[in-house]
This record gives sequence, C-alpha cells and structure tokens, in this order.
Amino acid sequence: MLNTITIPIIKELTKFRLTVSVVFSSFISYFLGSDIVDYTDLFLLTTGGILIVSSSNIFNQIIEKDLDKLMIRTKNRPLPKNEITKNTALFLAIITALIGVLFMYLINIKVAILAAVSIFLYTAIYTPMKLISPLAVFVGAIPGAFPFMIGWVAATNDIGIEAITLFLIQFFWQFPHFWSIGWEQSSDYERAGFKMLPTGKKDKSTTAQILFYSIWVVLVSVIPFFGVTGNLELSFFGLIFVSLLGLVLIYKSYKLFLDGKNENAKKLMITSVLYLTFVQLIYLFDKIF
Repeated sequence: MLNTITIPIIKELTKFRLTVSVVFSSFISYFLGSDIVDYTDLFLLTTGGILIVSSSNIFNQIIEKDLDKLMIRTKNRPLPKNEITKNTALFLAIITALIGVLFMYLINIKVAILAAVSIFLYTAIYTPMKLISPLAVFVGAIPGAFPFMIGWVAATNDIGIEAITLFLIQFFWQFPHFWSIGWEQSSDYERAGFKMLPTGKKDKSTTAQILFYSIWVVLVSVIPFFGVTGNLELSFFGLIFVSLLGLVLIYKSYKLFLDGKNENAKKLMITSVLYLTFVQLIYLFDKIF
C-alpha cells in the first residue's frame, strides 16, 4: 500500500546510488555537447534520467522478486522481504517511467525515444534473458550505454558521430565491469540461475574476453584525439591521461586473466568504475580548459 512507502524502501527499490552514478554520465555529456547551458533542459535531463533509471530498476526487481530471495546479495531487498507489495512497486515503476519519458520529451523527441527504448530493453529483454543466455550482458550493455549518449543528444538534438562515440565508450566498458562482478559473485548468481559470464563459467576464455573488451574501451576512448569524431575532441594532454588510466584498466584485466582470483576481479570492478568516471571528467575538463 502507498502509505507503507518509506525513504529507505525507495532508495533500495531505485538503487539510488547506482542511479545517480548512471545519470552522472548524462550530466557530463550534456556539457560536452552544449555551448550555452539551458538550465531547464539540464534539470529535465537530470531529473528525467533519475526517474528513467529508477523505473528500470524497479521493474527489474518486480520481475526478479522470487530469484532475489535466493541470492545473498539481494535477499534483503524490499520486495523479497515483503516490505512493499508488487502492486505498489508496479505503480511506482509505471509512474516514474511515464514522468521520466515526459521530461525527456520536453527536451526533444530523440531523447524521449532513447529513454523509452532503454526501459524496454532493460526490462523486457535483458532482465528475463539473464536466465537464458550469457548474451544478456550484451543486450543490457545497449541501454547501459545510452546515458552517456543521451546527454549529448539532449544538448544538440543530434545523433551523430559524437553521440555514437560516447555510446561506444560506455558500451565496451560494461563488459569488463559486469563480467568482473559476475566472476566475483558467480556462486551467488548460480543460486538464482543467472548466466552472467560469457562462457557460463569461470575459465580462461571468460578472462580473455574481459581483457579483450578492456583494450577496446581504451582504444575507443582515445579516438577523439585523432579528429575523426566531429565536435567531440581530446587534447594531447587528455590523450596522455586517458591512456594512463587505460593502461591501469588493461593491467588489472591482465592480472585477472593470469590467475582468475576473485580478489583481482573485485579490483578490476573498482578500477573500471574509476576509469569511466575519470575519463568522463577528463573529457569535460578538456573542453573547459
């Protein structure tokens, strides 16, 4: 019932800290694409982004309520603990989705379409597919990469080479990030039947793919230096800093490839978060200064 909703429940349902970190990438890319900041659009983008990601997370937890009970990491979420009913959670998911897409539409239609597609892909394709195929991570990487692109599209109303480059950076980044989580949490995922690793098991092929995509995300991240990505540019100093961060990411992936230890998977996961955050900030500082 609606009167049972509390702030802690909302934070857990929406995965609020994760949601804010996702929207951060849209916030950054808006500034990358804008010459003059429209603070109304920035408010709509930020608030709408939080609502869109929150909606996706709530839909995900509704669908996986019974499976979440099986996992140590998720068994204390509000739905498995019956702290909120499915109907109430569904109401929240629908309302946040509708308002979020409306806010995006008030910016421009392209942003609204991307937002709506991201909810659909994450909820209707990625979430159920995790029980069927490791390809779910590939599908989930598409809506997962939209936020970095959406900010640029919100600022420019254009899906050009710049927006596609930003999309590819965050797309390739998700494979070492989520597979390192899948590696460390493999036993927990197996309890629920989730297929989160590319080969379905912790083997050399999986770590080789993690290393492969780590290299790819670094390569894509430095492409703007070469002047082939339109108005998205990277200076020589930006190239140096991004390359150094990339070497750290690749090194951490290589260490996991060598020994397959859970502790190295966790270190890679943390490194991947820092990599994406600092690369985004470098892009921003590069434009400002």
